[in-house]
Amino acid sequence: MGVLADHQWSVLEPLLNAARPWAARPIRQFRRTIEAIVWRQQNGAKWRAIPAELGPWWMAAQTFIRWAKLGVWERLHRLVQEQRGLELGMVFLDGTVIRAHQKAAGARKQDRTPAASAEAQALGRSRGGYGTKGHVLADAGGRAIAFVLTPGQAAELPQAEPLLCFLPGRPVWTVADRGYSSHALRAAIWDLGSIPAIPTRKNQAPVACRSWIYANRERVERLWSRLKEWRAVATRYDKTVRSFLGVLSLAATFDWIRR
Repeated sequence: MGVLADHQWSVLEPLLNAARPWAARPIRQFRRTIEAIVWRQQNGAKWRAIPAELGPWWMAAQTFIRWAKLGVWERLHRLVQEQRGLELGMVFLDGTVIRAHQKAAGARKQDRTPAASAEAQALGRSRGGYGTKGHVLADAGGRAIAFVLTPGQAAELPQAEPLLCFLPGRPVWTVADRGYSSHALRAAIWDLGSIPAIPTRKNQAPVACRSWIYANRERVERLWSRLKEWRAVATRYDKTVRSFLGVLSLAATFDWIRR
């Protein structure tokens, strides 16, 4: 059962070898284990539902969770960006609500109150129900640079500057919808040496926003659409924020190598 095409594996294997931690006992069937992880995240199935031909389900589960705790999936995402090269003619900020499955609750509280534990694991209630809000910074090609996760009811604006800190260079334009409209954010973007293209809210004084630049914002909307083709992104099944960030990073890595 082949989950990955040979050309995908030829790109992924050296990046995975560079990102993964040293182990006294390396994974014997490395490609098969990675394929099992990818199968699970693309299908949003239980770990135990992984087809037998992809090896022991527990091997895939343990590898994914351990690597998520170590930040391996985020490193993989950064490495593929370095390999392919960012396009910084313009960058995009955007957020989306991701519904959480009931099984996503229940992470260890570590002496926290239930409310504080949910906050720590980026779970909360919004108009869309129980879930997580994913915030993304994308390049001009509509490819994810970095993610921040918050509870579902959180506003998008406070996450803008933390996301911009992930930029490795200076974009010409920074594009976002009116939910990001703020004099402080525009000033921060100008300080970066970038030009903001953010429309104002109805209760704010008008600020110039180049329509021919803003029209490109659909690129980041299409990015979320592609990422949510992975069922484990469209619905959050992971209990911890580290694991769910790993799912997003893995899906984003595949989005980078799709062309």
